[in-house]
Amino acid sequence: MLRYLALEIRRTYRDRRFVFFAVAIPVGFYLLWSNIFAKNDVDAGTGLDAKTYLLVSMAAYGALGASLTTTGARLAAERRSGWLRQLQVTPLRPWAVITAKMLASMCLALPSVILVGLVAVVVQGVHLSPGEWAGLIGVIWIGSLPFAALGTLIGSLVGPDAAQPLTVACYVLLALLGGMWMSVSILPKTMRTIAHWTPSNRFVELGWSVVAGHVPPASDALVLAGWTVVLGALAIAAYRRATVRS
Repeated sequence: MLRYLALEIRRTYRDRRFVFFAVAIPVGFYLLWSNIFAKNDVDAGTGLDAKTYLLVSMAAYGALGASLTTTGARLAAERRSGWLRQLQVTPLRPWAVITAKMLASMCLALPSVILVGLVAVVVQGVHLSPGEWAGLIGVIWIGSLPFAALGTLIGSLVGPDAAQPLTVACYVLLALLGGMWMSVSILPKTMRTIAHWTPSNRFVELGWSVVAGHVPPASDALVLAGWTVVLGALAIAAYRRATVRS
């Protein structure tokens, strides 16, 4: 499995244009929004100033996009090309294939988080302690697991033509409900209730808690873990079905 994981990581970074945009978009959004909002603005919910609040939001946004979009369309294309049939003759089990794809997509999420952080420090003068930086990077990176699982689920269920728009739709919806673009508090009541149980909302909430110096609520981690288990199990089941059909 380790050799297959190394292969998936190399394939992930081979598409340089995709890697560029996956990293550049959250950095660009951070520069845009951090210069629009006043630097002394403080978010009432977290107690963070605008530039630090947006650091977490855009780091989470970048990790979400990288982990989700890396897997869906690519896996759907592999189903069409016959690559999955080649994997069937190897000793790799379905769970190992899905796990390797999820971990490889997370490897693209990590540079996005780090680069947003570097821009925040250099351009906006954001200051965090070493422990807060380590906690933020760790939480955002590990927290991207359910989105990587969702991407593999999409890639196993639909064809390449449908995978791309479906992935983008999930990306936009999760970012909106997660509060990465705007505060969830301004959404209608029903959407706020739904947002509270989405993995993207708990994902970014964990990051804000860590950076604010608070102990993250156990409920945030439990909701994320629950989504990871459910989506991961569905992704493995869908992959098995897809390989049987192919």
